[in-house]
Amino acid sequence: MSEPADILLVEDNPKDLKLTLHALGGRNLAKHVEVARDGQEALDFLFCEGAHADRAIERQPRLVLLDLKLPGIDGLSVLKKVKSDPRTKSIPVVILTASKEERDLVEGYNLGANAYIQKPVDFEQFRQIVDQVGLFWLVVNHPPLPAAPVRGS
Repeated sequence: MSEPADILLVEDNPKDLKLTLHALGGRNLAKHVEVARDGQEALDFLFCEGAHADRAIERQPRLVLLDLKLPGIDGLSVLKKVKSDPRTKSIPVVILTASKEERDLVEGYNLGANAYIQKPVDFEQFRQIVDQVGLFWLVVNHPPLPAAPVRGS
C-alpha cells in the first residue's frame, strides 16, 4: 500500500505545478504530494474511484491545494463535492489560483474553502506563500480527528 499523501495538489498548468512542487520541497514539509491534473482526477483520488479505487478513503490528504480553472470539472465543483460529503468535508481546502474574479472568491468561501490565495506572478513571492501555506496547514494547524465511518441502519 502506498504512503498517504500529505497534500493533494490539483493543478493543470505544468509551469505552476513545477513551481508549487519546488516550493513545497524547500522545507520538506510534505513527505508525499499527490498530483491531480484535472477535477475528475482529484475527485477520483479523494473518493477512491477510477485509478484510485484501491485506496482507503480513511487515508485522506492533510491538505488540498486546489486550482479553480481546470479542464473538465472545475475547481469550484470539486470543492462543492468535497465539502458536501461527510467523509471529506473536514479536509482543509486552500484555493490557490490565478483568478482575480471576485465571484470566484465569494463562491469559494460560500462552498467551504478554508483559504483563498491568488498566485503571485513573482516566483520568490509564490515560493514564500506556498512555504507559509505548507507550514501552517501541515505543522501549526491541528486537524480534527477523522470522522467515524458512516454505518447503515
